[in-house]
Amino acid sequence: MSIRGDGSADRAGAGFDPALHREHAVRARRSMGGHMGAAAMPAEKARNFRASALRLLGRMRPELPRVVASGVLAVGSVALFVVGPKVLGHATDIIFKGLISPSHRIDFADLHRVLLLAIGLYVVSAVLSWAQGWIIAGVVQRTMYRLREDVEQKIHRLPLDYVDGTPRGDLLSRVTNDIDNIAQSLQQTLSQLVTSVLQVAGVVVMMVYISWVLALFAILTIPASLLILRLIASRSRPRFIAQWRHTGGLNAQVEEAFTGHTLVKVFGRQREVEARFNETNEDLYEASFGAQFVSGTIQPAMMFLGNLNYVAIAVIGGLRISSGAMSLGDLQAFIQYSRQFTQPITQMASMFNVLQSGVASAERVFHFLDASEEAPDAVHAPPPGVPRGRVEFEHVSFSYDPATPLIVDLSLVAEPGQTVAIVGPTGAGKTTLVNLLMRFYEIDGGRITLDGRDIATMRRSDLRRHVGMVLQDTWLFAGTIRDNIAFGDLGATDEQIRAAARAAYVDRFVRSLPDGYGTVLDDEGSTVSAGEKQLLTIARAFLADPAILVLDEATSSVDTRTEVLVQQAMAELRSSRTSFVIAHRLSTIRDADTILVMEHGRIVEQGDHHELLAAGGAYYNLYNAQFAGAATEAA
Repeated sequence: MSIRGDGSADRAGAGFDPALHREHAVRARRSMGGHMGAAAMPAEKARNFRASALRLLGRMRPELPRVVASGVLAVGSVALFVVGPKVLGHATDIIFKGLISPSHRIDFADLHRVLLLAIGLYVVSAVLSWAQGWIIAGVVQRTMYRLREDVEQKIHRLPLDYVDGTPRGDLLSRVTNDIDNIAQSLQQTLSQLVTSVLQVAGVVVMMVYISWVLALFAILTIPASLLILRLIASRSRPRFIAQWRHTGGLNAQVEEAFTGHTLVKVFGRQREVEARFNETNEDLYEASFGAQFVSGTIQPAMMFLGNLNYVAIAVIGGLRISSGAMSLGDLQAFIQYSRQFTQPITQMASMFNVLQSGVASAERVFHFLDASEEAPDAVHAPPPGVPRGRVEFEHVSFSYDPATPLIVDLSLVAEPGQTVAIVGPTGAGKTTLVNLLMRFYEIDGGRITLDGRDIATMRRSDLRRHVGMVLQDTWLFAGTIRDNIAFGDLGATDEQIRAAARAAYVDRFVRSLPDGYGTVLDDEGSTVSAGEKQLLTIARAFLADPAILVLDEATSSVDTRTEVLVQQAMAELRSSRTSFVIAHRLSTIRDADTILVMEHGRIVEQGDHHELLAAGGAYYNLYNAQFAGAATEAA
């Protein structure tokens, strides 16, 4: 194995660790405040309301035939509905004529026909309206189904630094709360807005048909309504955007506090956490109150205009009846139409705040969907054959911040079957090498090859399929112990799963559980201890049987006796594959073929355990700091 490396320290005088990188990534995109890094939210600039609304509606393009069918049903429903008052006005004229004329009686047969016609019109209108609502519900839910699919696929195309640099609660809020709010907003407004617009148009036609003079007074309220709507909307939209931004911030803060609930109690920081929660909650309250109050003034303002219109029509209509220019039935129908005219306008106005809230959420989801993605894989990349596991870094350069070089001109070769240990102080850059090998980050210069092939020309899925990882931070999902181990190979048989469990010394404690391998774990793995969780992740790696194995502090949470047993098992696992072992406890890597010692983002020493101790350099100092130094302090 040959190694040649050079590099320089980052701004803190050290290399990379996850916490430092998250800070650098966040600083590179936005400034984030708060004690725990998630209290402050990214400062989002609201997109144009009209453009965002059109983009949201554009996602319904696959549903166009159903939308057209819904529109046809809406036209039929509204047409029958608006004819109803005119028919009832004719019934009023029949009754009025029979009462005031001594020579006529009320024609009950004609009256019955007219009333049955009116009932029929309203019944058919209701059926068509129900059918339209049923279609719209399907359109909205299928659109949201596709949107959730797009969001899920987007998550897998995002670079790791985006996920590291975005508060988890805010990210979850965008892909759950915001999408739910979009669905509810469209469900509540889409059908109602279409019906209301058609109803206004149909009522205007009928009012002009009955009396263009009275219709003129009613139509004059439209520009006044639009002006009020525009003024209120311009003040409520920024508040809705702030409302959902603060919702994401509060979710991030709560998720963070719940995840670290034990540590919060241990350090007695309940008051500080509550104070930050109250501050963010107050911001959310003020934004929500402002949004709801301002938008809530729309409906009373529209009702006021409607009442003025009603009074004008009643007075002028009464005068026209007295002059014989209009019948009582027509005035009755017109008054009904005036109510039907102002009612949909009021409904549209009151629905607008719901629509604004939905578009504000859509802006946040679109902002997520528009985030920069990983560089795409090669289109016609041939699949790799069975890998031997030869890994070579050729003059690799990389930095998280372009202004602060981290790795410069690093070269190394790991032959198949070799175990390469990477050691050094915290923040020295050990995990960086693994991240580059996995293509979690793209290198700035040079290349990395697997069996002579540049990994940049391989699909990420093909590359990662041959790499198994056991991380210091264990991850278990909600499911049985069997399911969690089988995550390493979904096609594994029960016998293969049990063999992997025995190799990782999982079988012995699983058998002591009441349900054995069927024991259900939650997503935090609280059913088992921290050490047992780590053993489960090791068993998962055993089952995957990868060509390249990466162990990042893989035994940091197990007891000493179990560590010895697991080390023996992992030595057997590593025997036929290339392994990279990141370790702080040097006792775990004594048998490594080659040990790389990193400081400040560069490799300062290489060799096996005995060679490096004899050299008396950086490794010798680290070794003595862990063993001889600890013994001296104890004495």
